[in-house]
Amino acid sequence: MDQSQLNWITSFIWNIADDVLRDVYVRGKYRDVILPMTVIRRLDALLEPTKQKVLDTKTMLDASNILQQDGVLRQTSGQAFYNTSLFTLRDLKARAKQQQLRADFEAYLNGFSPNVQEILDKFKFRNQIDTLIEADILGTLIEKFLDKDINLSPNPVLDDKGNPKLPGLDNHAMGTLFEELIRKFNEENNEEAGEHWTPRDVVKLMAQLIFKPIADKVESGTYLVYDGACGTGGMLTVAEETLAQLAAEHGKQVSIHLYGQEINPETYAIAKADLLLKGEGAEADNIKYGSTLSNDQFPALKFDFMLANPPYGKSWKTDLERMGGGDKKADLRDSRFVINHAGDPEYNLVTRSSDGQLMFLVNKLSKMKPNTPLGSRIAEVHNGSSLFTGDAGQGESNIRRWLIENDWLEAIVALPLNMFYNTGIATYVWVLSNRKPKNRQGKVQLIDATSWFKPLRKNMGKKNCELSAADLARICEAFLSLEESEQSKIFPNEALGYWKVTVERPLRLRVELTAEALARFRTACEAADEAPLANLAERLAAALGPGPHLDFNVVLQAVLADKASQLARQFLTICIRAIDYCPPIDLEFG
Repeated sequence: MDQSQLNWITSFIWNIADDVLRDVYVRGKYRDVILPMTVIRRLDALLEPTKQKVLDTKTMLDASNILQQDGVLRQTSGQAFYNTSLFTLRDLKARAKQQQLRADFEAYLNGFSPNVQEILDKFKFRNQIDTLIEADILGTLIEKFLDKDINLSPNPVLDDKGNPKLPGLDNHAMGTLFEELIRKFNEENNEEAGEHWTPRDVVKLMAQLIFKPIADKVESGTYLVYDGACGTGGMLTVAEETLAQLAAEHGKQVSIHLYGQEINPETYAIAKADLLLKGEGAEADNIKYGSTLSNDQFPALKFDFMLANPPYGKSWKTDLERMGGGDKKADLRDSRFVINHAGDPEYNLVTRSSDGQLMFLVNKLSKMKPNTPLGSRIAEVHNGSSLFTGDAGQGESNIRRWLIENDWLEAIVALPLNMFYNTGIATYVWVLSNRKPKNRQGKVQLIDATSWFKPLRKNMGKKNCELSAADLARICEAFLSLEESEQSKIFPNEALGYWKVTVERPLRLRVELTAEALARFRTACEAADEAPLANLAERLAAALGPGPHLDFNVVLQAVLADKASQLARQFLTICIRAIDYCPPIDLEFG
């Protein structure tokens, strides 16, 4: 199926919303019906050829009192899912009475396999049935999705002469269609889009930054790809496509397994459904629901490649409480975030509770493969606060120190402003690896790509520009060449770290300028090559007397206040000149 046919089907489904749902739903809620119905229709089309076999197998299993039926029914349907109800969507199309349609439609939904049930539950699609029935549009909606002018089945529709009338929709084309619908709905609700959907141009850049440097080192075999904030699954899909293409170009055969976790129920359902629609049932089972921070679903797994656009500026206080930290970060004992580093057995990588974005990066670093030739490569999007937030010794600063001292950070790429749908702030792609090539070891590359973009003809929310193919190539060239230029700067790791030292000096007000004290002070100054300080002290003693001076500040103020006196002018000049010689040590008189 060519792109024009795909675009036509996408537009047809998009128009169903306007034709059927207008005045019943506000535009922002169309997706609550259209996305799950698209999934249902595709699954229904895939299951039609084996429907009767599944029903017969179900009857046999029930008669034999076999309770564990899922695997057998999947095998019978030939898919990673099945439906054991007595109905198909075409059967429901003929229902004239709304109440009968409602009962049969609910029975039809209840007949799907557990993995599809979870998708429907997270879509909260059953909550829409009352509205659809009351508005008398459920039957119309089903009829539209069964329209003879579109075909969501993998098999072509034939005319009376047996010639293809409508081409079949293979898994890849169906996945592309579904992603296009998601994109259109996200653009329609652009204020929310950036929370769960990263623009495709940014995702392509991230995929190229982690795969291109090792393209010639990829061997035939199995690779695991992970996104701990997977949203609708777009990053995983692009990563899979990019790796598969690079492997094919180098004559390698790779098996790619996708893993993701998402906390938003609707976007989780979309991600899982997208993989099911592409025929990747096993991969769909690897998409897990829940919080990555407080309920990591893959604690024992290590991954080859990891990507993410974690939420930034978002509180994770609820996660902190669930992780046993209560209101105190010091009480948290998760081994991902409290580690042994730099001689500290409780080195703390816990950020402030108002922003947990770097915690997602730490989670990925804990899942790196330590003993493989390629190790693990990571690309993650952050805003500017990850670069500087956190004082020395605090979680954010500790995280930066930890990854720099381990020499994991390869590069940080500054993206153009207004790249995302819901924010115009500065964003950065961090690229990390625990297998840095020799020419990168001990170095961090900073790439300024803020001026490399193509303006959009029409803004999409706050997004007013995109990375063209030429821009992507330019950024990758700057990254791969590792050369200094106006947009590419290379620094040693040490240049990015610092120590914060607090010097506390006792408040000494009592001073004795005796001959013995001055002699000791001169000896110390000469040893430190600071003779001018000894000269200053002796001139002070001559002007003020040996003391003891019980409040030296009062004496100085009295001297300096007499601006008309020669002594005051001389003393002020001496003090100003002496500033250049003052060492960072505590000086004691007497």
